[in-house]
Amino acid sequence: MRRRRMAKILATLGPASAKPATIRALFEAGVDVFRVNFSHGKQEDHARVIDTIRALERRVDRPIGILADLQGPKLRVGTFEGGKVMLTPGQRYRLDTDAAPGTATRAPLRHPEVYAALAPGLELLLDDGRIRLRVEKCTRTSAETTVVTGGVLSDRKGLNLPGAVLPIAALTEKDRADLQFALDHGADWIALSFVQRPDDVAEARRLIQGRAAIIAKIEKPAAIERLQEIMELSDALMVARGDLGVELPPEDVPGLQKQIVRLARRAGRPVVIATQMLESMVSAAAPTRAEASDCATAAYDGADALMLSAETAAGANPVAAVEIMDRIIAKAEGDSLYRRIMDADHADPEATAADAITAAARQVAQTVRAKAIVTFTTSGSTTLRAARERPNVPILALITNVETARKLTLAWGVHGVVTRDARNFGDMVERACRIAHAEGFANEGDRVVVTAGIPFGTPGATNTLRIAWVGPEATGKGARG
Repeated sequence: MRRRRMAKILATLGPASAKPATIRALFEAGVDVFRVNFSHGKQEDHARVIDTIRALERRVDRPIGILADLQGPKLRVGTFEGGKVMLTPGQRYRLDTDAAPGTATRAPLRHPEVYAALAPGLELLLDDGRIRLRVEKCTRTSAETTVVTGGVLSDRKGLNLPGAVLPIAALTEKDRADLQFALDHGADWIALSFVQRPDDVAEARRLIQGRAAIIAKIEKPAAIERLQEIMELSDALMVARGDLGVELPPEDVPGLQKQIVRLARRAGRPVVIATQMLESMVSAAAPTRAEASDCATAAYDGADALMLSAETAAGANPVAAVEIMDRIIAKAEGDSLYRRIMDADHADPEATAADAITAAARQVAQTVRAKAIVTFTTSGSTTLRAARERPNVPILALITNVETARKLTLAWGVHGVVTRDARNFGDMVERACRIAHAEGFANEGDRVVVTAGIPFGTPGATNTLRIAWVGPEATGKGARG
């Protein structure tokens, strides 16, 4: 099950893809990490899906990552008499905390925290920005607005406030319950929605207590303003272009995407590009050329992973969407310009022995035409350093525990194998060569570059580099130690 590409594929499961046979087909088509979306479905349904993924993992003997995506504080209007109303540009419209069904002149918005953040002149966006209201005056329980962009407003549509920082935490009571459920069921990554400030990530980290890694979804303008601080507290970032594109002008999103990818790459944090990657494949059998270009651009920029949302959760062709994304990424990475674009934004190593060794491994692998860089890791830090270098060969991570292996399924270029730690220097070299051959990375006579920390089993202590030759003894023993 070795992937022939560096960037990973993260796919959302839902009604179109939750059956065991479909999950297996998605994995075989190229999915590295499965996303369980807690904005939809019941916990018992999510439990069945997670159990199915773990059963598949045992059958294929490959680590598979699971990302639990928490809903976050989603703001919505209430219901309407008749289910919907028509709003006309220029008309006055009232939002308030009254629970009564909405009418042509008012709508229920039962979120007191919204009114606390409002001020005259701010714009409210409804239904993914299709409807725009400008605040004229407000109190602690209501807001008088003017309709800027009209249209049909129906039950429970979402609301965005692009110009305000809301006095709410990123974790609701529902999120806390879902978080505990996800941790109890062994989720590897927790995605935090609508992060606005570093404190949102810090609170989640306090609750998670190291049981899973945290990915901060960047989808609020407030998060952009404190991106460096948020990243430092997170294990990975996600460019969530859906809500980000609602709250910001569309022309701002491509540049911000590149900035976020660049920042994450320089810090050695995995970064995911999400939302509408192959949106037309929700109903169509093939993507548009613009969507194919969008996916390829993310690969050229060096994103760790690309995410499919409705395409695999509710689409008519979930497996085909993964197969096409796999081909697009592989084609981009095989382009003669790929390395030139990738290397144009290569980060300088930090002034540490571990970074010096990892940077040297990249250069040595290229010079001696090695087939892979082999990392021995317990915590994953050695392997993430290697991924940050974006070498021109795959990274074979030999990992001492399955939990770390599952987390590393999100990292660029990493192929993880669970094995016991090396006993000594000779065992390290023998094990690296043997597994590199068994996993299809190197044949007899090929070279691999090995990095590790000595003493073995010391997290983060990368201090050793070795060029190893795959000899005949490596090809005649068992696949794994």
